Amino acid sequence: MSPQIYLILFYKGDISALTLFCQQLDDGAVCFPPLPALSDVVDEDQRQQQENNLLPGSLIQEINRQLQLDDDILHIEPAFYEQIETPDGIASVYMARFKMLDPPHDLMAERGCKMQTLTALIGRPPAEMELLRRAYTAVMES
Repeated sequence: MSPQIYLILFYKGDISALTLFCQQLDDGAVCFPPLPALSDVVDEDQRQQQENNLLPGSLIQEINRQLQLDDDILHIEPAFYEQIETPDGIASVYMARFKMLDPPHDLMAERGCKMQTLTALIGRPPAEMELLRRAYTAVMES
């Protein structure tokens, strides 16, 4: 069984540095696909070597297909990599950035999602909040 891979989708304005994360409206999840209940973020010093047969680019293609997005909208953010412990084992978490001039509010609303600031996402499950904290730090440091 190959390891599961998750994506966090985000937008960062090149001029304003406005940072928004994509939240699915049906279940509120910020990871694609949604994280299983009881997931927990793995500390960097506890990470396990992963044999990834599925590359993040493959997951972007799948998300593009599911959300009916053009192939050039999402790009992997190379500065971000995390691991999450799920009931099914260790999974990888990557980020993909919307490469657009303006935030994709309308585009994602049509697809059952909402672009949210980090503070608007407060109250999500602890694993998601920790991933978002680390994602925000990576975005601000890049």
